Amino acid sequence: MKCIKFTKEEKYLKEFIDLPKKLYTKKDNMEDSNTILDLLLEKHPLSHYFTLNKFLIYKDEEVVGRFIITEYPDDKKTCYIGFFECINDKKVAKYIFENAYKFAKEKKYKKIIGPVDASFWIKYRLKINLFDKRPYTGEPYNLKYYYKFFLDNQYKVVEHYVSNIFQSVDETYHNAKFTEHFKEFEKLGYKIIKPDPKDFDKCMEEVYTLIMDLYSDFPTFKPLEKEDFMQVFKSYKTILNMNMVRMAYYKDQAVGFCISVPNYHNMVYHVNMKTIPKILWRKNHPKEYIMPYLGVDRNHKGLGKAIAYSISEELKKNKLPSINALIRDGNINLKYGEDKITNQYEYVLLERTIK
Repeated sequence: MKCIKFTKEEKYLKEFIDLPKKLYTKKDNMEDSNTILDLLLEKHPLSHYFTLNKFLIYKDEEVVGRFIITEYPDDKKTCYIGFFECINDKKVAKYIFENAYKFAKEKKYKKIIGPVDASFWIKYRLKINLFDKRPYTGEPYNLKYYYKFFLDNQYKVVEHYVSNIFQSVDETYHNAKFTEHFKEFEKLGYKIIKPDPKDFDKCMEEVYTLIMDLYSDFPTFKPLEKEDFMQVFKSYKTILNMNMVRMAYYKDQAVGFCISVPNYHNMVYHVNMKTIPKILWRKNHPKEYIMPYLGVDRNHKGLGKAIAYSISEELKKNKLPSINALIRDGNINLKYGEDKITNQYEYVLLERTIK
């Protein structure tokens, strides 16, 4: 086997991008080739925040693995392994992790965390269960055997996350606690609204202000300038169904939000003339919703339940199931609507100490 470190050579760029197409099916390939190419060529809106060290693994002249070590200029102790893909061969996996470790040690890092694909804002975490289900939009999807490969190569779990799967409910469902919270906050002068689509940019700027504070203690979090945040999230404008978006205000100041998207599975990562009509149809006729972002200003505790009530009423009206996605252990959101949780996806973040 051999490990090739490359920069922008066309042959290596193509082989890096093509590997997932060989490992995954059309239904579970969650990689957007255009986004990956922009990252590899340093043309992505976030490229100026980090340095990507790109590697391909060859066996008998065939690509059998890949990975990237991401470095941040203000983070001298930690580097990040991501874009990890590998054939189902423990020797190949061992070779990948050995080369990643060697690179990190030469750079004098103290630990490697992963999987992190360049940034908190792009993709991180490793899926560890429910591989029989088709991946949902926004899911950090990977092959089933990757978890064992990480554990077998001296990585340990440092963070755990779940996505709660909720069954659909009809008009008879009533959550007294959520209803009470909603009414209490209304009496106090809070407004929880469904934004007009034309106000998308205004809402996202408000979400930016909240999210930079609320997510600041998350592992792998790195702050963004507002312009870069808006650039990364501008694609949401075309896929959001605003019926399932909520903004909460107190004295005309944004203090909470919930952003939900219809479940497009992986259609939004493979946009072409065939998928565009399907995406537009699913936007207006969702079968399920994914809720990846919910946050409340730290000075307005309890408001999250009121926002959850507003969202649950919308789901109830349309009799749709949902997934409350990627919740970190210990977050209060874990218990929202727990009486209607039917199952949980699980994800982990792992770390290896460099000695």
